[in-house]
Amino acid sequence: MNDTPNGTSTLNINRDSDEPAYAQVVRILSQEIAEGAYRAGAQLPSESQLRARFSVSGMTVRRAINILVDRGIISASQGKGTFVRGLDMREAAFRLRERHDSPLLGPSVQVRLLQAAILTADERIARKLDISRGKRVVYLRRLISQPDGPVMYHREYMVYDPRRPTVEAELQITSLEGLFRGQGGQGLRRGDLGLEAVALSEEEADALQMPVGSPALCLEHIFYDFENHPVAWGWFICRADHFRLLGRIGPETSLGAES
Repeated sequence: MNDTPNGTSTLNINRDSDEPAYAQVVRILSQEIAEGAYRAGAQLPSESQLRARFSVSGMTVRRAINILVDRGIISASQGKGTFVRGLDMREAAFRLRERHDSPLLGPSVQVRLLQAAILTADERIARKLDISRGKRVVYLRRLISQPDGPVMYHREYMVYDPRRPTVEAELQITSLEGLFRGQGGQGLRRGDLGLEAVALSEEEADALQMPVGSPALCLEHIFYDFENHPVAWGWFICRADHFRLLGRIGPETSLGAES
């Protein structure tokens, strides 16, 4: 055990653990920051001090520090060191959760394909997918239901490419976990997400068995391939009486903790 500047005992890495040393350093420092061992604005120990404390290489320490910087927990100042960042509402991490804490990806959730069609891209679709107007796209509509009724309505446009197995895979999806995870993200580099409050249109209200104009959450997504080209654009309409946003600002008390 070692001591932090305020005198509290701290953890060290476990040599017998399967968890990589750099990940243990990240977890331990994140926990100490979350527990107040290092307050906002405080300087972390130097690289040499962290190497000595954890008995690891400089490369391991630098990798851990880079991860903490990427997560917004600390900031690095050239020639000055690393410092704990204060809380910033603009950087809150939000999760979409069901209000009654029923499992969002549980086996009781069913995904039903309502429509699959080949369409031509109008101006909006072409802009979102960065393709020429009139190019063919695959249009999919899905309904996601719990045992007590529908909770999400999903629409998606995908760039049509008969060489890709993506479309066939999408048509086989019957679970929400499969819909969210796809084929493990294969062929995709990144995704952009946006969330806003909306009122249900007639089509959405009919699908979700709600009155027209009822409040809902719209989760829009655009997915990109490894050449950074958009391949899919769509949105989930989520019943507001079933979902809420839970947020966290600052470091987790343990690596990978959930709200």
